[in-house]
Amino acid sequence: MGTALGDGLRLMRAGYVFAREGVVTRFDPAGMPPGLAPLLRLARLIERRDAGPGSVRLSAALTRLGPSYVKLGQFLATRPDVVGPVLAKDLENLQDRMGPFPQAVAEATIAHTLERPASLAYASLSAPIAAASIAQVHKGEVLDVDGTRRAVAVKVLRPDVAQRFRADLSSFYRAARLGERMSPEGRRLRLVAIVDTLARSATMEMDLRLEAAALSELAQNTAEEADFRVPAVDWDRTGREVLTTEWIDGIKLNDLDGLRAAGHDLPKLGAALMQSFLRHALRDGFFHADMHPGNLFVDGEGRLVAVDCGIMGRIGAKERRFLAEILFGFITRNWRRVAEVHFEAGYVPSHHSVDDFAQAIRAIGEPIHSRRADQISMAKLLTLLFEVTSLFDMKTRPELLLLQKTMVVVEGVARSLDPHLDMWKTSEPVVRVWIERNLGPAGRIEDAASGFGAMARGFASLPALIEHGQAIAAQLDAATRDGLALSPDTVEAIGRAEGRGNRWVTIALWVIAGLLAAHFVF
Repeated sequence: MGTALGDGLRLMRAGYVFAREGVVTRFDPAGMPPGLAPLLRLARLIERRDAGPGSVRLSAALTRLGPSYVKLGQFLATRPDVVGPVLAKDLENLQDRMGPFPQAVAEATIAHTLERPASLAYASLSAPIAAASIAQVHKGEVLDVDGTRRAVAVKVLRPDVAQRFRADLSSFYRAARLGERMSPEGRRLRLVAIVDTLARSATMEMDLRLEAAALSELAQNTAEEADFRVPAVDWDRTGREVLTTEWIDGIKLNDLDGLRAAGHDLPKLGAALMQSFLRHALRDGFFHADMHPGNLFVDGEGRLVAVDCGIMGRIGAKERRFLAEILFGFITRNWRRVAEVHFEAGYVPSHHSVDDFAQAIRAIGEPIHSRRADQISMAKLLTLLFEVTSLFDMKTRPELLLLQKTMVVVEGVARSLDPHLDMWKTSEPVVRVWIERNLGPAGRIEDAASGFGAMARGFASLPALIEHGQAIAAQLDAATRDGLALSPDTVEAIGRAEGRGNRWVTIALWVIAGLLAAHFVF
């Protein structure tokens, strides 16, 4: 973690860039806490007059601040409850495009990672064909033992990107902790948990071996699927900073004219995309979480091919049941069951009324059954659902937010292929199969067997647990016999830490105000 001074300076720079690019004009000072509204008004004094539309301003600011902020912006696009619907909409259009780094640097990274020169690892290696905040991609060729040439995609990590992310994440954590300390709404939104999720995602993206493992796992899960696949990994040419995979010769999913010219059935592709995503999420609990059109191709056999598995989503058995029963409840208009699932999963506190919550769910669900199929958005439905649950003290579930964000993207791509796609009719077979398999007789038998196994393991470890519990009880008795007290050194250290934190916050606010005032004067 960074120092308070370093974090403060980085946050001050970010604030200046946001003000300079005109991002602050997207906020309404009337809705801000009293301490921030004057600072927002001052920040507008240094705004560039040629900043342009809101979405352009935000993209310019985040790109100027670097890779960490681009990733943060993409992540916050999934959180309209945090940044507001207007900014969330702008962030959805943020493109993760950066300038490429030199070919010589890429080849040096390859040589270091693969422990042999790029010229020996590859028969040929092109200049970068795409560059993003984390890495860039080259097209290469490898020479197999039988003498044939095979085309590959070579992904190379940006130099020093990990150190930059660590520094920026430290400042994100400091801002999130401050937000939770100062605001009850910040605590409800779990700002620190949001940064945790971003940190985990970024850390996994910056180790390309983990992306290779994700590709391998997804390939194993989908081996029997006739309409979906991922490129194969070349493990001999893959390491922490280099990933080599099969080169995909296909048509991008947003090239509608190209797909039609090749004779592909666009409505069939739209349905296959939606069903594949739901199948992976419900059946496997592991799904591609960055399914925008640039990462989706159609190969010569008409199969969907997903590339770039840097961002993957996982949901546990409880979350899968939660998702399946909610979707099935909306399909069958069983509002009471949808409400009960929220309580059974522990997402809504038990002091609330199931009947009141079911009434709120009905208010969302009933209108969709009076609309045409092409007017119903499953992604919008989940968004409304999460908005309602906030009224019932449902805390943020990061894993469900990633699922929701991916569903928004998948639905948008599927609808671009078939504007009249019936989301419910398309989803129903996948959801029904999961319900019957996991909540029907076979599923209950498996649950019972799993429960008996857990009980057996519990009984086997019972003597050790009793002994451990007795030891803890003895230690607590000794520690509290004369009252539990903190040592003077501990109390003094806590006081110093609190004082430092408050002092740096105060200094940062005064420095920002001073800079803005100086800019205005001169």
